[in-house]
Formats: sequence, structure tokens, C-alpha cells
Amino acid sequence: MEPWAPRLVTTRELVDPAPVTGLASLFDDGLPAPLPGEELPPLWHWVALPRWPASSELGIDGHPARGTFLPPVDLPRRMFAGGEVVFHRAIRVGDTVTRESTVDSVTEKSGRSGRLAIVVVRTRLSAADGSVCLEERQDLIYREPGEPVPPKPADQNPVGAPLRRAEDGTWDFTTDPTLLMRFSAAAANPHRIHYDWPYATRAEGYPGLVVHGPLMSLALAEVLRLDRPGVRVRRLRHRNNAPLFCGEPAQLRAEPAANTVTLGLFGPGGIPAGPPRTSLEIDLSEEGSAHA
Repeated sequence: MEPWAPRLVTTRELVDPAPVTGLASLFDDGLPAPLPGEELPPLWHWVALPRWPASSELGIDGHPARGTFLPPVDLPRRMFAGGEVVFHRAIRVGDTVTRESTVDSVTEKSGRSGRLAIVVVRTRLSAADGSVCLEERQDLIYREPGEPVPPKPADQNPVGAPLRRAEDGTWDFTTDPTLLMRFSAAAANPHRIHYDWPYATRAEGYPGLVVHGPLMSLALAEVLRLDRPGVRVRRLRHRNNAPLFCGEPAQLRAEPAANTVTLGLFGPGGIPAGPPRTSLEIDLSEEGSAHA
């Protein structure tokens, strides 16, 4: 790895109403889009604070070239592996917040699938008065390219609203290329594995377009909003265990407890087929409490 040192990046950013409305339109689940002055739902800061890189700064995979903010890892496959968000006070649509981000650690390992690097990024969002709104850790994993696999068909028709309640209390989650393209735009995510089928299948060895890890986590958080409206989240831990590919059927299930909810997104084969592709563990605030 080339010589590189982490640095603190501080920016002032608008909690943009446009991508917030875009995400609400994408889910199309009957819940209204948060308006300016209203509270941002958990994890929606991923789309409400878009950061578009300059075209000249992009690497071959569509992400900003490594070696500036992120380390110069020479492994092609980038995965959003998980992390944790602690919510201290509400962020409202239309607010201006200060974002402080830095790379906390870089760890290189060798596993059964070859070399990998784990990059931990920490972010703090603060209000205009300096009070902390949320603190976040994101875990990024870089891997070697996968072995070639038979690609899945590229052409799929739009599936409509991605979340549908099933009779057994679970939720069905369906994806298509249009949904992935719209989420990439809302989240300012230029990673080619989500919209460029030839690149995803030939350059990185995936069988099809990859569903965004943040989209899967947001879908789980949206199920919580649908099943338990008004609930307040204090801490949220998310983990992406395996990729989900565009068009693959998936199911979402919640297991509520007194002050904790565990949600899982399961891929083809349904819930008994194995561990969840994505999971959320959510600590809830005490009943009746509210963020400032």
C-alpha cells in the first residue's frame, strides 16, 4: 500500500429535501415524505446529505479514486459491510449540519476468499449550535475479484413498490434495475456494480447488478416505521452478511422485544434457508421520550 495518512474532513451541508422526497417516492409505501422542518427518519441521512464527487476524481469502479480520503487499497471489490449509528438528537429536513469524517483504521487480512482490507470510517453530524446529532461508524470491506459465474438476465420489468406486507407478518422486498438506478441517484452513489451490468458481471465477477447495502438496511428501517409508527431509535447496528442481486426475491422480518428490535432481510429460499443477508439491531428510546 502506498504511503497514506488519514485526515479529518469537515464540511457544512444542507439536509436536502429533494433526495428525501426521492427516497419516499422510491419506497412508495403510503408514508408521506418528511417536509422541511420535520424530523428525518433513522438512516435517511444517507440520502439527505448527498456528496457528489467531481467527475475527474472518479476511479474505474465509479467511486472516488482511492488515496485521498480513503486509503489506496488495491483490491477492486468494495462492500458496505455494516456499522453503527447512535442518535443523540433529531435532524430535521432543511437543517444545516456540520459533518466531520475520518478514517479510523485500515486492517489488511487474508481469508478463505483471498486478500481483504477492512476500512473503518467514523462520522459525526452536529447542529448549528454545535450539539452532536449523531455519531456513526461505517465498515467498508475491499476484496479480490470473484470467480466468473453465469450471469443472470439483465432485462427486468419494473416491479412497482418494493415493500409489500405478506400474510404471515413478513414483508416481501423486490428490486429491479430502475429501483437501483433511482437509489443510486438519491444517495449520490456512483458505484458501477449497482447500474452497469457489463461492469458488475465481467469486471467484478458478480452474477448481476448488486442491491445497495444501504438500501437493504433502509428497507429494514422502513419496515420498523411501518409496523411501529412513532417509535424512537436510540442506537442502530447494521450488518451486511452477503450480497443480494437485482431481481432476487427477498423477505424481511422483525423480532420485537421490550426496548430492542431485530430485523433481518433474507434472500431467495425464504427465512428458513439460512442467516439474513442484512440485519439491523435497534435499541429503542424509552416510551414517551423524544429527541430534542
